[in-house]
Amino acid sequence: MGNSVIVRRLGLLAVLALCVVLLALVPYLPSYYVRVVDSILIYIILAVGLNLVVGYAGLLDLGFIAFYAVGAYAYALLASGQFDIHLPFIVVLFIGAAAGAIAGVLLGFPVLKLRGDYLAIVTLSFGEIIRIAINNADDFTNGPQGIAGLDRASLFGLPLTSPVHFYWLLLVLAVLVCAGVYYMERSILGKAWRALREDQDVVRGLGINTTTLKLLAFALSAAIGGAGGVIFGSFQRFVSPESFTFQESLLVVLIIIIGGVGNIVGVIAGAVVLIVLPEVLHFAAQYRLLIYGVVLVTVIVLRPGGLVSPRFNLGFIIRKVRTLWLSPSKT
Repeated sequence: MGNSVIVRRLGLLAVLALCVVLLALVPYLPSYYVRVVDSILIYIILAVGLNLVVGYAGLLDLGFIAFYAVGAYAYALLASGQFDIHLPFIVVLFIGAAAGAIAGVLLGFPVLKLRGDYLAIVTLSFGEIIRIAINNADDFTNGPQGIAGLDRASLFGLPLTSPVHFYWLLLVLAVLVCAGVYYMERSILGKAWRALREDQDVVRGLGINTTTLKLLAFALSAAIGGAGGVIFGSFQRFVSPESFTFQESLLVVLIIIIGGVGNIVGVIAGAVVLIVLPEVLHFAAQYRLLIYGVVLVTVIVLRPGGLVSPRFNLGFIIRKVRTLWLSPSKT
């Protein structure tokens, strides 16, 4: 075997080992930092889900946080004393994902013929309608006061009582979501979405049902958002309308834009940057938002395609690893 192949394989093993060590060290960090990592993982899940609509299907959705709210309130209503219903966490997780998917389809139908700015305005309005409805439904959602005292989540009999427990849950879910979206991207459905993003008229002319494509994108994306909302509700054990404002939707969209549209690796990088940056800027509390804005504008101007090159995606990494390990021996 050639020396260069051995060196590259050792380098790959070193990188993988470093990643494993870093992930394994997170539970030993102070609780505050574990919570920050949990937030990063939640936003990775949300951004990867939204990327199905924005990055692959080319549909700008500014109301994605509404599906997050649907999942969170599903847990708040079905696992609390609000109506004295106490369903298991895993059951509510599937219910929240299903409720999110239904909400995604309900949003998808009215916007099937809309594009660009019109689509952005309608989806933004949808997100605000959901938030205002939750805020005003006092008898159902307890209005602006929110719902407190949610049941402690448990998974297969193991209670989730600390940020560390949720870290492992979120890490597994993030890996599953990224893997699922990656394989959808490579499937016939993913190719159809990319064609839809490039030219809807051509796709329709080829006899492909664009209505089904769009509804599938909205439903799958919203299901991921709903599942994320359930975990958020169980983690916080309190939900209120203030957690689901337009700023949250905008943050998820910015993660995709800053990291790289349609790129899972870029989404991960974008989530890390946009969640960690405000924490780093705590020392300049008065000017934090100004610095935050300047950094974002600078990144967008200097890297309009995102922090991560479109070529450096999850497929590229997997292909490189396969090539390295399956390369023929050289003597």
